[in-house]
Amino acid sequence: MIERKIIIGLITSTDFLRQLQDSWNPEYMESSTAKMLSRWCWEYFKKYEKAPGRDIETIYIKKLKRGLDKSLAEEIEEEILPSLSQEYENSEQDVTYLLEETKEYFQERQIALHAETLTTYLEKNKLEEARKEVENFQPVSFTEEESLDLSQVRVFDKIDLAFDTTYQNLIKFPGALGEFWNDELCRGAFVAFMAPEKRGKTFWLLEFMMRAYKQGRKVAFFQAGDMTENQQLIRICIYLAQRSNKEQYCGIQYIPTLDCIKNQADTCSKNIRECSFGVTEKNEDKIRDEITMEALIEMYEEFPRYKSCYNCVEFRQKKWGTIWLKKREIKHPLTAQMAKKLVQKFFVDTNRSIKISTHDNGSLTVPKIKEVLNGWKMKDNFVPEVVLIDYGDLIESEEKEERQKQNRIWKSLRGLNQRMDNLFIVPTQSDADSYGKNSLGMKNFSEDKRKFAHVTAMYGLNQDVSGREKKLGIMRINKIVVREGEFHTSDEVHVLQKLQIGRPFLGSYF
Repeated sequence: MIERKIIIGLITSTDFLRQLQDSWNPEYMESSTAKMLSRWCWEYFKKYEKAPGRDIETIYIKKLKRGLDKSLAEEIEEEILPSLSQEYENSEQDVTYLLEETKEYFQERQIALHAETLTTYLEKNKLEEARKEVENFQPVSFTEEESLDLSQVRVFDKIDLAFDTTYQNLIKFPGALGEFWNDELCRGAFVAFMAPEKRGKTFWLLEFMMRAYKQGRKVAFFQAGDMTENQQLIRICIYLAQRSNKEQYCGIQYIPTLDCIKNQADTCSKNIRECSFGVTEKNEDKIRDEITMEALIEMYEEFPRYKSCYNCVEFRQKKWGTIWLKKREIKHPLTAQMAKKLVQKFFVDTNRSIKISTHDNGSLTVPKIKEVLNGWKMKDNFVPEVVLIDYGDLIESEEKEERQKQNRIWKSLRGLNQRMDNLFIVPTQSDADSYGKNSLGMKNFSEDKRKFAHVTAMYGLNQDVSGREKKLGIMRINKIVVREGEFHTSDEVHVLQKLQIGRPFLGSYF
């Protein structure tokens, strides 16, 4: 399996060839087919200074006409050529990971060949030759790509790769929330969000997971002990069905929906307005800052013909958003049979993958995450573009002192994130003082403020201490740290949600 991946890398990636050229030894390849294909790639690279890419098919045809062995020809035609199209799409983003695997494999092969040679000499009683073999053994070394010479031609490939992948958005949200944080949800980013207990961190990870999945991204979800696998599966099914598995959340439900404050207060005279009347005579600021769930339901029932509206451009530009409701009757709780049908439709039939790795509380470490990711890569050729971890503070480390432990964990996660060049999203717990605050700030970190240094962005999940926003289904998200660009912790967006049906995001407004 690994030799096949190495060959694919040689065929598709010029960068892979360049980084291997000083340490390549054809004897490290065990398969005769792999040796032959690698020789074709190196011949092409030495002549044209690039990977053969699709030209490998032309090379194959030429070799076939010149009398290529039939069994080798069948293996190439059946095992290598059919999968090349998909590999072309993935080759650039997988190079760093593939290089690590190749280095490990070459080291294993060198030791195995060394052992075979020694065994042969000893069996033939050639002790002097065996002694020289031991003395002359030099472990294969690899030139680390830690420097870049801007005067070398290879810099152009690096520039192309940088512009193609750096800041490439991997998860898109619509509306105000998308405007608020889409730029930070990009390749190479390490995004965290901070909140007190039971503020919906896992629900948000699920939202990221599903949006990434629907947008064609490969997603890995690591559960560090906050939930069991069964609990997580139920959460996913509730998200898909938009209904709870509990009887208490069935019946009439009021779902938050987006509206305009000008529409509700009847201060809009635009022709594109959806409704010709308002629902309250209160001051616009009072509606947004003081409205309760009970008052909102009362208005909804009193004005059943009222329609929410956010048609005009000024709605977003002038921050006129507010909350309204829509009534929905959920007759029956979600059952296993209903859940299986949804999973069949959303996951099994689409044949796109989300991988979930669940661990007992206190058992997940960063090396374990690497091990799992390596296993998926080796077994299924699965390299996630988005990695979600629920949640960072539950990861374990050898450090005993808690502050040092947290710093080591977050630093190691950032290192893994940089090496894989994907998007990491990791929640963290806020401190005890956060329970008495309406909005989180930089002082509300738990254990170690150096978390801020390792992330590219950190957001706060906020609701007022009175519980009014929680009951309404409003979450305020603010910027706590953003590495690039100007920001202030007062920068926030309002998000509508209904966690009882598994949805932390139903709409947003400034």
